Amino acid sequence: MTSNYYSGFCLSKEDELFSDYIIKNDFTISGFSYGAIKAFNEALNTQKRVDLLQLFSPAFFQTKDKKYKRIQLMFFKKDAKEYCKNFLNNISYPKTIDTSKYFQLGTFEQLDELLNYEWKKDELKKLIKKGTKIEVYLGAKDKIIQSYEAKEFFKEFATVYFINDAGHIL
Repeated sequence: MTSNYYSGFCLSKEDELFSDYIIKNDFTISGFSYGAIKAFNEALNTQKRVDLLQLFSPAFFQTKDKKYKRIQLMFFKKDAKEYCKNFLNNISYPKTIDTSKYFQLGTFEQLDELLNYEWKKDELKKLIKKGTKIEVYLGAKDKIIQSYEAKEFFKEFATVYFINDAGHIL
């Protein structure tokens, strides 16, 4: 296995944004947002050795109601490019990073999966039992996910780091 990174929704090759944190070796899998879901599933289902799973701002919408999710999907259907543009503007908040060079139009199915994915405690326990350490990196002022709710959920299974506006771990 080589170092694996899974991109976020509407993104491609944005891993350079996390270069200060990503561990690149044969036994680490990483992902950002939607890519964190993909990275987690890869780590959970592979027969290969995975020592570390790094989840950067993992998509965490299980505390949002159905109405919120339905509205997000409706706006995406109405104008996918505008929805993605707004989404990309929010992922770097409070910084103003130009994410346009990483843009790759997402699909309705990807957004639906992202919004409706449910992190399951028994699956996290199963991954830990396989010997995988989990690190979760959250933005202190994240405009996309509810960072503090995600922290409360993941703290039982992972080392959770908050990253401030300057990119430093709190």
